[in-house]
Amino acid sequence: MADDEPRQATFGSDGDLDTERNPDADTQNDFGEPKQADETDGGYSRYTVSSLLQKAVRRSDEEVAAWAAWELQRSGYGWNLWDRLNLYVVEDLRAGESVALTIQRYEELATDRWETDDWRQRLCAIHAALAAARATSTREAANADEYFRKVADERAAAREAGEEPRFDFPAGDLEPEGEFDAIFDGHTGEGAKRDRGTRFFKTRGARVGPDGEDEQSARWQRLSMVLDEIDYSEAEISHAIEPVDSDEKWDEPDEIE
Repeated sequence: MADDEPRQATFGSDGDLDTERNPDADTQNDFGEPKQADETDGGYSRYTVSSLLQKAVRRSDEEVAAWAAWELQRSGYGWNLWDRLNLYVVEDLRAGESVALTIQRYEELATDRWETDDWRQRLCAIHAALAAARATSTREAANADEYFRKVADERAAAREAGEEPRFDFPAGDLEPEGEFDAIFDGHTGEGAKRDRGTRFFKTRGARVGPDGEDEQSARWQRLSMVLDEIDYSEAEISHAIEPVDSDEKWDEPDEIE
């Protein structure tokens, strides 16, 4: 490819401007006019269509999302489309959505199995966009990231000023004997100093919630503790398999009687 051929402007996750060659920049759009850099076949800016796709996914507008994905794919911007759809999985969709694997599979089909401009690539693009638009939309991860970052700045500024921060992390200072004392078992340095071995781990650190162990797992846990070389009391065994209180996730008794 000659050095004077058109190049595409792209922005990385850090906001830096990069360039990437556009294989279709010298083709015509739907109106028979030469396509400009970053122009789609329909005469739109690919940046505009890409932004439309993301907003359509957030608003669960299936038809608009499907069209935007089709427009990017047919215009030679499939690489842009799949990059954006994968970003939406982590930025705009609820945690645990299986659509992440669905989008990944459609991308593999579109990029590994079929040639550029194949109609089946366009179908993959539409399928992936529809899957994203139908998934539960949320900005929870992005909101959490921004909030935690600002709290970190707040804590650092407060320490420098010798003051208490107005806001703190959910875990606070993470000190033994505090709210999260259960984490300081023998797997941590502080727990080891306190000789918190298997007994502490079994009765506090290994507990689950909010539903607790199912019947089979609870039976195995009970029998394992009965057969252990440690002489657990019945109260300790019962506490170990008791569900963690959903309202008091970290509250643990000093003594189990």
